[in-house]
Amino acid sequence: MKQKQFPSHDEALKKLLQTFFAEFLELFLPEVAEQLDHRETRFLQQELLVDVVGGESRELDLLLATRFKGTDAYVLVHFEPQSYREADFHERMFIYFSRLFELYRKEFKLIIPIAVFSMDGVRQERDSIRMHVGEHEILQFRFLQVKLKSHNWRDFMDSDNPVAAALLAKMRYTKKEARELRMAYLRMLLRLGDKLDTAKLALIMSVADLYYKPALQEDEDIIRELQSEGFQGGRKIMELMPAWKRWGYEEGLEKGIEQGMEQGLEKGIEKGIEKGMEKGLEQGIQTVARNLLTMGIDDAAVIKATGLSLDKIRSLRKLLEDDVSRLPN
Repeated sequence: MKQKQFPSHDEALKKLLQTFFAEFLELFLPEVAEQLDHRETRFLQQELLVDVVGGESRELDLLLATRFKGTDAYVLVHFEPQSYREADFHERMFIYFSRLFELYRKEFKLIIPIAVFSMDGVRQERDSIRMHVGEHEILQFRFLQVKLKSHNWRDFMDSDNPVAAALLAKMRYTKKEARELRMAYLRMLLRLGDKLDTAKLALIMSVADLYYKPALQEDEDIIRELQSEGFQGGRKIMELMPAWKRWGYEEGLEKGIEQGMEQGLEKGIEKGIEKGMEKGLEQGIQTVARNLLTMGIDDAAVIKATGLSLDKIRSLRKLLEDDVSRLPN
């Protein structure tokens, strides 16, 4: 049976871990972070591991090598983001571990398997495999795990760790706390705005947007409120908001450009028209055009994809520019 895929959340976590590996460990596994020399970290090419029992081939989500502090010993760290429940996940982690041990046992002193659970709800997830005969221990395997929903967002609201900002809305909070959480998140972004470049800031926003659907008016109101408290950089944050919408298309768009613009546009048009038909064909086509313009597609390609006139495309582009100009300073 083909495995169910949840690409957006797992890919988002993977990208976050690739960019902020050390910060993630410092936030959730400080006892591990203290033992590693992050200056020696290097990412390894994804391994294609074959489950000889189930006949399934899978690429590891994230594999990196780093070094113990004060020694010449290198360790291998395997991250596995998991956004949905899987009954035999602990077995899969053991299979990955055994394959990595087989491949790298002479090169690395230690292999550290870490699972990052981002599913909703707090539930005990099995994290070990044990085999024994009477009192004779044959095998004891246990991987490290980070359960985002087991953490209360208030414990991280004053943090300047970029991972805390990205995952704040995936932690435990109530509906009554939603606006307060959103304010804390935007306050964190404003603090990080002076420390991170635009690309990293946009990545944080993109991940956070998967877990908390932003409302433009609410965010504008909160930004104004924060600016009245003396926070600066609100306009920079708000101008990055279109990047949240684009990010979900980023990987597909890059591949589409490489493989041919027409194929990439067809997928975007199909999704846009499916939504547009519900509100009327004309509105749906305009929605597609606005999305393509937001993604940075040139006018000629948008005209070809939607059949709209050049004047209409220019009008839509001007509306998008006006939206940005009305954002708070």
